[in-house]
This record gives sequence, C-alpha cells and structure tokens, in this order.
Amino acid sequence: MSPLDIDTDRTIEEITRYLQEIVRRDHSRGVILGLSGGLDSCVLAALAVHALGPQAVCVIYIGDRDSDPRIADHAREVARRLGLTLETLDISGEMAKRGVYAPVFIRLLRLSPVVAELSSAAYRLVHGEPPFVSALRVGGGEKLTPWHKQLMYGRTMRHVDEGFSQRHICRRAIAERLARERNLSLIGAANLSECETGWFVKGGIDDLPVQPLSGLYKTQVRQLAEALDLPEAVRAQLPSPDMARGVTDEFGIGHLYRDVDLVFDGHDRGLPESEIARMGVPADEIAAILELRRLSAWKRTSPHDAPPVSGKFGSPIRR
Repeated sequence: MSPLDIDTDRTIEEITRYLQEIVRRDHSRGVILGLSGGLDSCVLAALAVHALGPQAVCVIYIGDRDSDPRIADHAREVARRLGLTLETLDISGEMAKRGVYAPVFIRLLRLSPVVAELSSAAYRLVHGEPPFVSALRVGGGEKLTPWHKQLMYGRTMRHVDEGFSQRHICRRAIAERLARERNLSLIGAANLSECETGWFVKGGIDDLPVQPLSGLYKTQVRQLAEALDLPEAVRAQLPSPDMARGVTDEFGIGHLYRDVDLVFDGHDRGLPESEIARMGVPADEIAAILELRRLSAWKRTSPHDAPPVSGKFGSPIRR
C-alpha cells in the first residue's frame, strides 16, 4: 500500500454530493467543464456524470494548432463512453492575433520535441535551475541575475510561459461566457500537486473558484481514474499542459509527480528529509520541490471554494 492511498469509494461519494450541492446553490441547469483529454479533466467529467447524469454535464474541448491530437482523441473517447457530446472550439486564430506563435523560439519548438529537451537542458546547465523555476521567480517579482540568465530566459522560456498563459486565460474566458449563457456551473480540474508547485496559470482555466479535485494529489487522482474505470490510454498517458511539443508536466516542473507528492506529504507530516528520501525520492530533489511551493505562493491568492475532500495526511479519506 502506498502512503498516499485513499478510500476511492468514499472520495467519489463526497465529490458527488459536492457537485450536486454546487448545482443547487447556483440554481443552474448542471455543470460545464473543459475536457482536454488529460487525466484530471477525464476524472472530473466521469465524476460529474456520476453525480448529475449526462444530461446535466456539458464538456468542451478548446484546442489550438499546438494541441496534441492524441490527447484530443482521448477527450472524444471519454465523452463517448460517458454519453456526452463534446463541443470542440479552436482558438488558433485568436492566439495568432495575440502573437503567441510569432517568436522564433516558439517556431523552433514546433519542429521537434528535441528542441525543448535540449534548450531546457542547456538552460539548467548554465543557470542551475529549470526554466520553470525562473518563470516562478519572475512572476513573483524577482529580477533574474546575472544579465545572461535574464537574456536567455527572455528569449526562450518567457515566450513559452506567455503563450501558456494566453491559452489558459482565453480558455477560461470562453468557458465563463458559455456558463453564463447556458446557466451552468463552471468547474475546473486542477489537482493539489499542480496547485502546490504553481504549475498552472493564475487567472486561467485551472484557477477557477470551483475546483473539486484541488484537495487531491496527482497520484490520488490516478487512483480515482482506476476506480472510475477510465480507458487505459487515458490513465497511462504522460500529463501534459498542452503548451509546446515535448513539454509534459513532469518535464516542465522538473520532477516526477510521484516524488512531488511524497515530498509535500512527507513535509506536511513533519518527516525529516532523510525519511522522505528512504521512500525513493532522490535526496537532491527534496529541497528543490519544497522550493517550488515557496516560489509559487504568489499564484495561490485567487479566491477558491474549499475542495470537498482532502488527500492530505490526517484526512478521513486516507487509508
């Protein structure tokens, strides 16, 4: 048994009640959510159907020219299995107007995933930290030093981060408009691991007020995916932010979700780093993962409803 195991039956029951209460509270016709085809959104869609029935669940896929077609296929397959009609929207034109595709580095990223791998490795070698950490520093108001670090960031990761932000803010605006027009409650699929590391866009589609999964670590959302019998292809896929070729969540964050979850959980339990390391987390990554939580604090200031369940230590859903 993993130290992060949860009672999935009880968790599903609690989230079911929560979603039903959200609809009653809002006097809405049901819920609307972005179904990207990733693990989290597929789990949330399945939970929404379980709670409200397919007739009260609206799912939308908002992609652009850089979206992974394989993940889009997963969205269509999950919607079909759940008895839902997937509404597909394309924001490529809007992103082009905003200049998202214009920078030279972004055009290079489209050529091959190797570009992302090599550029990230070079950045880390020269500056001693992943580009994502620099992005958190800049977002928090730090000025990157020395000058060549600021220059390298400005010509590479800054464009990726800005494009990521533009996409997610645009997706949120579309989802909010549709929710108002159709009298639906808008819900998001962010998880606790993303929230704690800052792997989301402040004010974007993963920073919505209602996030039913935001109390659960990524590894716990995976347990729900299995309990809900989601397709194996969905459960096995690498988590992706849908931002550039070759950039998965774990590549961007710089750590495996398994390690992130064990470190945050162990730290919250008051375990010494030596004991966390004995669970299989590389010792040199523990401090770096905790630093992500500190550097990303500026992102966690938006108003949110308390999640219906918590996967943290001491929670009644923990086994």
